[in-house]
Amino acid sequence: MSKNNNSGLFMVGVVIGGMVGTVTGLLLAPRSGRETRRIIKKSADALPEMAEDLSTTVQLQADRLSESAQKNWDGTLSRLKEAIAAGIEATQLETPPMESPRDITPETNSSNNN
Repeated sequence: MSKNNNSGLFMVGVVIGGMVGTVTGLLLAPRSGRETRRIIKKSADALPEMAEDLSTTVQLQADRLSESAQKNWDGTLSRLKEAIAAGIEATQLETPPMESPRDITPETNSSNNN
């Protein structure tokens, strides 16, 4: 699980770093303004496709993480049910059976009411 999560974060970092590096390289390149603007326009035109690729990558990683979390939750829930059942069983073995409940209501004496 941790390896998949780290590789997904790495890929997102690579894509974002690539975009930042491209823009920085274009802005600092020793070209004429017209040529630089043309290159920036081409890069800007490619941004929607790059964003879609990034979105797909993030969605795939989220799906993997969700599946992993679901598997972990199922295992935890199963162990919790087993622990509760064992606790109930242990309690029933150690607790002596209860006697029938005693009547603890105060008795009324008709001679005291007069």
